[in-house]
Amino acid sequence: MSEFLLGAAPVGLGFVMAASHPGTTVALAPEARARVVAARKVVERYAQGDAPIYGLNTGLGGNVAFRLDKAQIEAFQVQMVRGRCIGMGEPFPEATARTIWLCRLIGLAQGGSGVSPPVLDTMVAMFNAGLTPVIPGRGSIGAGDLGLCAHLGAAVIGLGEIFVKGEKRPAMEAFTSAGLQPATLAAKDGLAILNASAVSCGHAAKVLAELSDILFASVAIAGLTDEGYAANPQIFDARLAAARPAGGQERAAAMFRAVLAGSYLHDAGAARSIQDALSFRVLAQIYGPALTSFETAVESVETEINAAADNPLVMTDDDLILSTANFHTPAIALAFDMMAIVNTHLATASAYRTIKMMNQHLSGLPKYLSPVGGASNGYNSLQKTASYLHGEIRLKAAPASCDALPVSESVEDHAPQTALTIRKLEEQLVPLRMLFAIEAVVAAQAVDIGKRPRLAPATRVLYEAIRESVPMLVEDRETGPDAMKALAVIAQPAFVAALRQAMPADAAGAFTLSRTS
Repeated sequence: MSEFLLGAAPVGLGFVMAASHPGTTVALAPEARARVVAARKVVERYAQGDAPIYGLNTGLGGNVAFRLDKAQIEAFQVQMVRGRCIGMGEPFPEATARTIWLCRLIGLAQGGSGVSPPVLDTMVAMFNAGLTPVIPGRGSIGAGDLGLCAHLGAAVIGLGEIFVKGEKRPAMEAFTSAGLQPATLAAKDGLAILNASAVSCGHAAKVLAELSDILFASVAIAGLTDEGYAANPQIFDARLAAARPAGGQERAAAMFRAVLAGSYLHDAGAARSIQDALSFRVLAQIYGPALTSFETAVESVETEINAAADNPLVMTDDDLILSTANFHTPAIALAFDMMAIVNTHLATASAYRTIKMMNQHLSGLPKYLSPVGGASNGYNSLQKTASYLHGEIRLKAAPASCDALPVSESVEDHAPQTALTIRKLEEQLVPLRMLFAIEAVVAAQAVDIGKRPRLAPATRVLYEAIRESVPMLVEDRETGPDAMKALAVIAQPAFVAALRQAMPADAAGAFTLSRTS
């Protein structure tokens, strides 16, 4: 069992994914505890004073003008939590909920919330005991995740449901089984837990971890397609990329040079043409933006996770509590919308490459990659599936960050719909991975039927993994199951790890999540 310290230094998404793994535990770093204690003293001073402080001695949202008596402050924290449990729908899976839970702990460790140390200690103890709040999947508009984080707060005080080893149990029953007691909320504690973007951050971390594997595998798949099609690798010449160094393009060209290092394509006369179709020629131009967009999305989430984005914010050094809008997360929403659009460009090129490999006039290979000929269908009908998947991918690229309704008596009149952009990208990954799996199967067939003499070491790993599950097509058979078998291969973390190990350094580090920022 590993223990991770929270609040000692900024963390990357790789850390978040590792630390949220079942069986791991966390603890507050000494400097983090000192921050929390110091911030709490500021809260307690203001709680005894008369200055209006949002959520401490005032109502929330449209009720901001309502002032609470000192005697009402603590009871209001529970009222606040219960009244804002608005989530609906299928809850997040336990693994995602645990990542969300961890993100809120990391945020609280920054000290800006002013949470009571005993409340934070209860939350840490819950995490370490494997008690994970059940969080409904829908209800956040990205102006903070207050209405979904309320379900975290409810669990902390013994309400709602908690995951325990994959089972949903009433919160109090879960506490009893773990030998713990729910927390008692003091001034500002409810808002400290609720007013954050932890749900978006935790969900985003899980989605980006999955996307990193998909995009990395797709690079090798495109390389194998180049070999099957006998595409011209000169398009990745470093001098060409440097002549117009658009965002990420030089790195992407280097990545594809690394992927194809050692391939027969570099032999004299191996390339079929001096100039291929654009879906082959623009790999560096579309994977460059993919690299930079992925990194932008990662950076936006890491910034939020490591921030003290609380409202109001406790500023210990200045002995102040000030209202903020730092819970608002358009940077994440816009990055995820952009990533979905980028994926559509990758998908379009993948689908066209797949179709062109089956075109005998373009590829020089047998029609539909069938060794039988005549009326044989080969892999032709998979083009229909690819077309369907491309349509679904494109549908999920429609921006979600542009739509919001004013709520809470129009006080909250702007929202980036961050949680929706993340969910939409997650849903897009299903057909995206399927489309890449089709390209992988067809590329392996092109390599075999074209009798390509020597694959690059990296693409060889992919080819052999596909062939372990999907034999070469020698007569018409069910090809949907072939693609599903390839899908199972490229979805395995062990395969992606082997692929990274096989690639040169220029490519192995692409689309990764770092342990530190």
